[in-house]
Amino acid sequence: MSEQTQERGGSARRVVVVGAGMAGVQTAVALREQGFTGTVTLIGAEPHQPYDRPPLSKAVLLGTAEGSAFDVDFEALGIELRLGREALGVRPGEHLLDTSAGPVPYDSLVLATGAEPLRLPGAEGVAGVHLLRTLDDAERLRPVLARQHDIVVVGAGWIGAEFATAAREAGCAVTVVEAAGRPLAGALPAEVAAPMAGWYADAGAVLRTHARVERVEPGAVVLDDGTRVPAGAVVVGIGARPATAWLAGSGIVLGPHGEVLADDRLRTSAPDVHAVGDCASFPSGRYGERLLVHHWDNALQGPRTVAADIIGAATGEPPPVYDPVPYFWSEQFGRFVQYAGHHPAGDTLVWRGDPAGPAWTVCWLRADRLVALLAVGRPRDLAQGRRLIESGAALDARLLADPARPLKSAVA
Repeated sequence: MSEQTQERGGSARRVVVVGAGMAGVQTAVALREQGFTGTVTLIGAEPHQPYDRPPLSKAVLLGTAEGSAFDVDFEALGIELRLGREALGVRPGEHLLDTSAGPVPYDSLVLATGAEPLRLPGAEGVAGVHLLRTLDDAERLRPVLARQHDIVVVGAGWIGAEFATAAREAGCAVTVVEAAGRPLAGALPAEVAAPMAGWYADAGAVLRTHARVERVEPGAVVLDDGTRVPAGAVVVGIGARPATAWLAGSGIVLGPHGEVLADDRLRTSAPDVHAVGDCASFPSGRYGERLLVHHWDNALQGPRTVAADIIGAATGEPPPVYDPVPYFWSEQFGRFVQYAGHHPAGDTLVWRGDPAGPAWTVCWLRADRLVALLAVGRPRDLAQGRRLIESGAALDARLLADPARPLKSAVA
């Protein structure tokens, strides 16, 4: 072990975490939980106390909660917060993070800047056009829902469906326009997403597919076929990209989607720099490909690996590789939707239950092993399926297809 590594392994080491969302906060907390005694500094671009994002499209938006600050006593944990500071660049050779408040030296740096929403071309600066990513976004939208405006949602992905759900609960007239031919086109195969199209009408929302936005005008969205859809407000939910543009010139290697390319312990190409959460991809041995996971659970699990690797640099004890079973959940139009795994790795689709009904599950197998499942209103299937993916147990597809049998009873 080099003298430099030994020095950075001591209690005088400085860890700087850039990004104060779930991944950044959990990294700082995990360092303390795992016994790190050096300096931990958490830098966030927003001025607010660090907060969780999922409630923004639900409780905060509907006014049933004022905020979603993390229940973390940063002072008691000895975590220094530097908020309202934008990250501008990294100089790995000098171990410096450049911020809007000046350079910050580090011994270990953790990139946890998350993702940023894609903007609708031509809609920037138009009155009444909103994104939903930050606490400020949710607070700007809350009075819009309270006034029960006619709302147009652009994009029928996860966030579009969640916002449409909240807007209908608030009594708004909602039209969702989607360029693809079905909801969740970028996330799920056609046969799995198709049953979800009916959920919109059931909830009193209008879903217009094959509908491209030509332009947004005050009070209306104009589609490429000339149709004008009245809009007291427009909410754009067309996806997100890793928030990594600020790393240009740093030498830190990025992938095809702009994500930081991390290894199986979430280390980047730069020495003493890790990346975690929405801004980073990692190689999955389980699925044999690199995964870019934009979901809450990844931002919760990854920090434990990062903390262990930073601490292990001093002890020579590397942590286990990071290879989780991806997981997320979504509440849409009164349905609880859960997903685990990575379905593109599957070669066989098995249904459990009627997709026209209120509760059903679809499973993806590769050979006879479960690689992913989507459960609608069947949380027990999800919990058992997630364990089966982790174990790699062989399954009997015939038994798996019987929704009356516990999923775990299909083990061959």
